[in-house]
Amino acid sequence: MIITGGVARGIRLKIKNSDSIRPAMGRLREAVFSSLGIGVVESRFLDLFAGSGAYGLEALSRGASGGVFIEKDHQKIGYLQKNLFSVCKSLGLEKTPCDVLEMDVVKWVPKVNQKFDFIFVDPPYNTINQRMELIFTLAQSCITFKESSRLIFEAPCELDLKGKGWEQVKKLGKGRHKSTASFFRRI
Repeated sequence: MIITGGVARGIRLKIKNSDSIRPAMGRLREAVFSSLGIGVVESRFLDLFAGSGAYGLEALSRGASGGVFIEKDHQKIGYLQKNLFSVCKSLGLEKTPCDVLEMDVVKWVPKVNQKFDFIFVDPPYNTINQRMELIFTLAQSCITFKESSRLIFEAPCELDLKGKGWEQVKKLGKGRHKSTASFFRRI
């Protein structure tokens, strides 16, 4: 798995192969960021269920000013921190503009006035139905009110993602048992 665009393009992301880790596929990530275009530049992101950090690191490579990664698995956090170091080094940054939080997403509470332009959600697929409402509610509390702000939710094509106060504006990917990325805007 590699960073597909931006200054850190080609950087290999490290992650241990496991049944519990399903890294965001390069083609789908590339399609997501092509859709977001230059809106990523100088944006702030939140990467929920971060795993290897692929979505947030891709945003950083493409010009995001910083963000927050949330992942509860200690081993995955180790890989994420190594990947963040590699991307920051490639970008010529001495200090990371990101926070890495080791905790369950459901226990995270954003700081007062902590807002994000893009929220990337790539949870374990078997937990989406139980956590979907919570994810949309959490995202609503910390997304900016910009017209370009988006919640990008990766999930199996078969799932019907819905959140109160959100409108789906785009869906990338198709095919039975394939991953898709749904773009939502706050309404």
